[in-house]
Formats: sequence, structure tokens, C-alpha cells
Amino acid sequence: MVSTQASRVLTALRTIAFEGNVLGMDLRERKKKILRAVIDEYVQTAEPVGSKTIAKDIGLTVSPATIRNDMAELESLGLLEQPHTSAGRIPTSSGYRVYVNELMEQYRLSLEETETINRALKSRIQQLDRIISDAGRITSQLTSYPAYALAAASNSITISRFDIIYVDSGTFIIVVMMSNKTVKNKLVHLPFTVEQTQLTKLSTLFNASFTNITEEKITPQLISSTERASNDSNGVVAVIAGFALELLSETKARETHITGASNLLEYPEYRDVDKAQRLLRYLSSEGEIAKLPVPEDSGGMKITIGSENLAEELRDSSVIVARYDAGDDMQGLIGVVGPTRMDYSKVAARLSYIARGLSALLSGSDKTPGILSDGTHNNTP
Repeated sequence: MVSTQASRVLTALRTIAFEGNVLGMDLRERKKKILRAVIDEYVQTAEPVGSKTIAKDIGLTVSPATIRNDMAELESLGLLEQPHTSAGRIPTSSGYRVYVNELMEQYRLSLEETETINRALKSRIQQLDRIISDAGRITSQLTSYPAYALAAASNSITISRFDIIYVDSGTFIIVVMMSNKTVKNKLVHLPFTVEQTQLTKLSTLFNASFTNITEEKITPQLISSTERASNDSNGVVAVIAGFALELLSETKARETHITGASNLLEYPEYRDVDKAQRLLRYLSSEGEIAKLPVPEDSGGMKITIGSENLAEELRDSSVIVARYDAGDDMQGLIGVVGPTRMDYSKVAARLSYIARGLSALLSGSDKTPGILSDGTHNNTP
């Protein structure tokens, strides 16, 4: 029996052969046309596709028998598979990858679709603290797939200023301004007396040594040296440094939301209860969602298909994710998870438009991505 790893290598080699010059030019174009027709039909019906259907759909002047032979060759290349001996063919993950890379036509958002997205974005996103969950909800509703949304601040956010304000003999307030202009504060009650002169000295020391540095540079050695410089033997420096570390850690944390997970149950691919439950459990874990694929470039999009996903729970699913600019040195991700039988062109176009719309809104711009004169939108990935 061929091992799983060997099988994946063979599939990859078959895909490379298909993309090269293994097929003659005329045959190659015909087979690509057949592959595209099989995928388009399967996306719509979720049923194996036969040669007669393909002959009718693409209008080739060859017989169904010739198309059957071509489909058999596509199967030998690992791009189609036959679930049952008497059934038609369905695409493999490798077939979808060739489709996405070479055969997929650019989906053109209609004016009605863009207006619907713009209205949803403007009406739903009212408060900054709701933006992540709202973005996911909008995406799930517009694509009919489970959507996930997360944002992570850049490591470049630091503390730019400390003010330590005396209240009374055992109480003071720590006021911190971050480099992104947000201000945080904390009221501290101590079981011992702290003089105003000591707090003034601590403000000076913290502004000299703890500003404009990352969390990793606030080391035990830095804290110890500050304690010695301020003659602090009661742990006041540790309290202030602890608050600073807490704030810097929060700026690096990812807030993750998954919306519309139950949408999976509407697709025939997830009629198997065990399979659906495994995927739903995976999507319910914030830690796992944070590990999903990420576009390589700013403003980019990434599509991973079936077995290209590292997580076992996603081996029969596809993930499309786009990046957006969340402002204040933050970037967000908005993506969908669904069956490999996905309308990649349409979903990618809608997701890209949503990501650009979020970037525009979060930057304070009233402008939303527009429609070009040829009917395409100006943000297709």
C-alpha cells in the first residue's frame, strides 16, 4: 500500500506534469476546458459530473466518449476522481488548485452587491470594540460560509510616557500613554506609606528607562536596577513595571471571533455528523483559529485548498483569508472556511471587497471601494 506521504508526493508531481508540457497544446486546452466545466458544475450541484453534461455545457464538437477519455486522463493526473465506478467525476484538491491558479475567471461584483456590502459595513460597525465580531458576521452573511475575524497589533506599539500621581500616603495612580496615543491608567492601593517625592523620582526613572521599548526588553535586570536607583525595598517598582508589561502584552494579543459556524451543516459535504463535529470543534477554538493561514503581503489574500491545510480537521475544507488595515499599527484578518466545492472566484471577490471596505472605514475615510468602468471592482486580489 502506498503511504500517505508518498501519495501526496505523487499528487504534487502529477499536478506539475499537468502544468508543464506533458499534454499537447490542443489537448491541453481542451482538458483545461473540461476541468473548468467539471468544477463549475460540481460547485453548483455537489453531484459527480458525467461526460454528457460536460459536452452539453461547453459545446465541444467531440463525442461524449472523447470527453470521457479526457476525463479519465485528468483522473490519472490526480485532478479528478471517481467516487464510484459508475459515477461521474469530481475535482480533487489538486484540481481545485489548478483551477484557482490558472482557470478561474475573475468574478465581477455587481453594483447591487457592492452597495449591499457598503450598507452592511457602515450600519454594523458603530463602535471600535465591536469591529472584529461585526466584520466576521457581515462576511458570513454575504458568503454563506463560517467566517473568522481577528486583529493583532504590531509589535511596534510601546509606552511613550509615564505619570505617577500621588493621591494619599498609601495610594497613587499610574497613567501611561502608549505610542498609538491611547492612554491607560491604574489606581494602586498599598498597605504602607509612599511619599510624593519617591513617586516623582519613579516617574523620572520610568520615563528614562521603560519608554519606547518592547515587552521583551523589560527584563528582571532592568527592574532590579530601577529598584536600586530609587531605593525601593517595598516592591513599588515591581507594581509599576507589572502594569507596563500587562499593557504591552495586551497590544500583542489577538482577538478572535468565529461567526456562522452552523452554516456548515447546510452543505452536503458535512452531512457526516462526526466530520461536521470535528470541524465545528476546531472552529470553536480561538487558539486554532489564530493558526489559520495568513496572506504573505499586506493587503493580500491567501487560498488554501483541502490537503494544503496543515490541520487534519481542515483536510476536506478550503480557507480563503484577506488582510485589512485596522489602523493604529494594527492589521486584521478576515476569512471564510467551507467545502472545497467553493465558488472561489465569487467568495474571493466579496472577501477582498469587504477587507478593502474595512480598511477604508477604519482609516476614517468616507470612500468605499468603487466599480471600474468595465464592471470590475478596483480591489480584486
